[in-house]
Amino acid sequence: MSRYAVTQLDAIDPVPCPCGQTRRAFVDDPDQTASLHLVEVSSDSRAHYHKRLTEIYYVVEGAGEIELDGERFPLRVGTSVLIKPGVRHRAIPAADATAPLRLINMPVPAFDPDDEWFD
Repeated sequence: MSRYAVTQLDAIDPVPCPCGQTRRAFVDDPDQTASLHLVEVSSDSRAHYHKRLTEIYYVVEGAGEIELDGERFPLRVGTSVLIKPGVRHRAIPAADATAPLRLINMPVPAFDPDDEWFD
């Protein structure tokens, strides 16, 4: 990979994740600086945590809640959330939502599937 990369998130095939489905960009960067994910949250999202990753969520569509170490906070378009290592978390779409809950997730360093932990 060169010193830059350009991708089209909606052209990346979605894969399952604890929150629903995600499209992951820049996970193959050899420097593992960061990655960028477009996540569509499902109602059966699972609480999980990371031992090394910090994540930043930014809501781009829909509404719901974020559960952080058992405490819930409202989510709506424009909400940003910083999730440090060790914080158990999951996003939850609103039950009466007219649009899916979609968020951008930026893991730092880049996402590592071996750093996804469940109780």
